[in-house]
Formats: sequence, C-alpha cells, structure tokens
Amino acid sequence: MSAELIQDAAMDAETAVARKPDYENEIISIIRSTASPRTIQSQLDDYHSNDIAEVIEDLAPQERKKLYRVCNVSMLAEIFEYLEEDAAGQYLQEMDLQKAAAVTAELETDTASHVLRLIDKERRSLIIDMLPADIRKEIRMIASFDEDEIGSKMTTNCIIIRENLTVKQAMNELVRQAEDNDNISTLFVVDESGTYYGAIDLKELITARNSVPLEQLISTSFPYVYAHELIDDCIEKLKDYSEDLIPVLDNSNQLLGVITAAGMIEVVDDEMGEDYAKFAGLTAEEDLQEPLGRSMKKRLPWLLVLLCLGMLVSSVVGVFEQVISQLTLIMAFQSLILDMAGNVGTQSLAVTIRVLMDETLTFSQKMKLVAKEMRVGLCNGLLLGTLSFLLVGCYILLVKHRTAGFSFAVSGCIGVSLMIAMLISSAVGTLIPLFFKKIKIDPAVASGPLITTVNDLVAVVTYYGMSWILLLNVLHLHE
Repeated sequence: MSAELIQDAAMDAETAVARKPDYENEIISIIRSTASPRTIQSQLDDYHSNDIAEVIEDLAPQERKKLYRVCNVSMLAEIFEYLEEDAAGQYLQEMDLQKAAAVTAELETDTASHVLRLIDKERRSLIIDMLPADIRKEIRMIASFDEDEIGSKMTTNCIIIRENLTVKQAMNELVRQAEDNDNISTLFVVDESGTYYGAIDLKELITARNSVPLEQLISTSFPYVYAHELIDDCIEKLKDYSEDLIPVLDNSNQLLGVITAAGMIEVVDDEMGEDYAKFAGLTAEEDLQEPLGRSMKKRLPWLLVLLCLGMLVSSVVGVFEQVISQLTLIMAFQSLILDMAGNVGTQSLAVTIRVLMDETLTFSQKMKLVAKEMRVGLCNGLLLGTLSFLLVGCYILLVKHRTAGFSFAVSGCIGVSLMIAMLISSAVGTLIPLFFKKIKIDPAVASGPLITTVNDLVAVVTYYGMSWILLLNVLHLHE
C-alpha cells in the first residue's frame, strides 16, 4: 500500500472518530415517524436510556404522549431514572394514570419518592393507591425522612439474607431476590429480628465452597449510616469508602435500605451546589420560578451587612486622604493589592471549608491549618511582592517617566504591602470560618460574602498605612 493511501486511510479513521453521532435528531426522527409502535420501540431499544431522556424536553407534549404509549413500562422507568426530578414530575403528570403508576412502581424507591413530591397532591394520592402494598410502604417510609437526612436518599433495592443460612441457601436466596433487585454486588446480612449484622461480597459468595460456614464470609466491619443522620454529617463517611452500596439503619439498628454509588454522587453534587450558592451569600440554590420577594429576602440580609462594611472601607480610605493627595500615583495600584488579597482569602476559605467537613478535627489540627495557610500566604506574598517590585518599578520608570529612586520606592512599598496583605488575608480566610463553625453558624453561608469585604479592609489599611509610613514619613516622597 502506498504512503498516500495509508495517509488517506488514517485521515478517514480520524474523521470517523471525531464525528459524534447525532443521537438527538435520530431519536426524535424515530419518535416522529409513522412506523408501528412495535417498530418504534424496537428502534429506540438501540439507544441508551440517558440519550432518550435528553431529548424528551425537545418533544412537543403530543410527541411525549406518543412516546409514553409506545414504550413499555420498564423502558420508561429506565428513561425516568436519568431525568431531573422536576422534569420527571412534569412528565408523570402528562402520562396516563395507570401507566404513571406502573412506571412509578418500576422506579428506584428513592427516585419514586422524590418525583411523587413534585406532582399534584390529588394525582399523587391516586398513583400511590394504585401501587403494590410493599412498594407503597417503601415509598412512604422514604418520604417520611426530611430532605436533609440521608434516609431520603436511600433505596430499598438490595439483597438481604439471614445470618443462619448455608452458602447454598444464600445463593438460592440471591437468585430469588435478584428478580426484583439489581443491586447485587453486595449482600447484606440481618439476624432473625432484622437487626443489621454485616455484609458479604458477591464474588466471595460465588467462589465459596458449600462446606464453608456463611459466617466466615460475613464482614461485620462494613460501613453503615443511620437514616436520620444529616447529609452534611455523614457525607465524608460515604466518600471515604469505595463501596457500591452503603447500608442505612434506623435507630434500632434495623436495616432499612442502602445508598448506592449513584446516590452518593447525587448527594455530593447537591451539597456542592448548595455550598456554591452559600458562598454567594444565598441560603440555598434559587429556582427560576422563585418569587421576586423571596429571592430578595434571601439576599438582602448579607447585602446590608456588606454595605455597612463597604462604608467602613470607604471611611478608611478617607482617613488616608493626606497620602492620596501627596502621592496620587499610588491610587492606580490599589486594585492590585485588593484583588490579590481577596484571591488569597478565598483560596484559604475553600481549603478550610473542605477540611471542616471532618468533624473529628482537634484544636491543635485546626491551629496547624491556620499556620500552614499563613506560611503559604507568606511565601506566595514574598514571590509576588518581589515580582511586583520589579514590574511596577519598571512600569513607573519607563511609562510614567519618574526617577529610578521614586519608581522603585513606590514599587517597593507595593511589594511589601502585597506580602503583608496576602499573609493577613490567608489568616482571615482560615480563622473566620473556624470562628463561625465554633459558634454553630454554617461557615459556607457566613464566610463567603464576609471574607471578601474584610480582605478589602485589610488590603486598604495595609497599602495606605505602608505608603504613609514608608513613602511619606521615612523616604519623604512627594509628587
């Protein structure tokens, strides 16, 4: 084969890889086609449920209703597992009542519980009444937990066996329960009263000889959480283990269900989104349909606090009016100090919030964190202060045409101010969240908006204070 042919073949292969399949339009075309329902379902079977879920919102209501009629219940349930809960609730409203109940019965119990909360009360009651008794009981149990409790995120889709079985009996029980439960990577063991005892890895059960006592396969140190634990309190415990399933117990140590790996990811994602909103000074993530008054009520308290602090920063600038009037050039570099101090404080805040998720931290460990962040701030301040001394000095000398002595005196003051401001901001970014944690206030809510303004105050005092001491009183510089 010639080199040209080889090159052409390679280019064709790269093009084929780079060309992303247009699943969205393909799926929409299939749904809009005039083919028979059986043919449409057969064609949709070739696509992943997540791909179908992504195109549902692009369909007209009548096209969605066609999809509900064409697809069987198990297929619709798989699609609904990939939908956002609010969207799933909307689509369940559109569906025929009997099919809606059948789809709900096929969903993971935690998903079903969350979706049912989002539909009309009357329709929700009708759907729940049409569910099998065991599923109805499980959904109501999960719905009984508050949304900030880990029990609200669990599912009853798991394999539970008794401790007094043989290996062969355990295998038979696994096969029997696997018809209705697909989370089979770990089997959970309870005693005759239903009290949690331990867990068995599926691989160990499959490879065990019949003569081996089941007791030898049971891990009694397997991690677990309590259903009424707050998500914030046990999220680190969930993340620390690489298990696919974590058992959830009630206060009497009865096994209620499990948290799946997908559930863990959802919990972490929800908490990150909530903390991100809190950093902005909000009490929770805001909904697009939230009333104007409620949104304002969430934001105004912190904005008023920050307004007062901002006025304090402005007042401090006014105190140094003499410095500004005699050295107006330094005003040009105020934002440099403020921005760097704010950035350093925010970095220290992020690290501290992350560390504070560990409730077992001792006082000495917290002090080590403060010292470590201050060392980082000092070292970065030395480096960036030196760089600012050189770059700002050259800028003033070459662009502003000032003398070398004046130029590097001002840049030296900027460098020293930057180093001190970054050191103090690192301490502030660490100490403020530690303080709020100590007085039982969520540090993510209080620290985010507060630290930015406090660091502005620190930077202003440091910068103009150093200018007043070094430039006016020590070097006696004037413009």
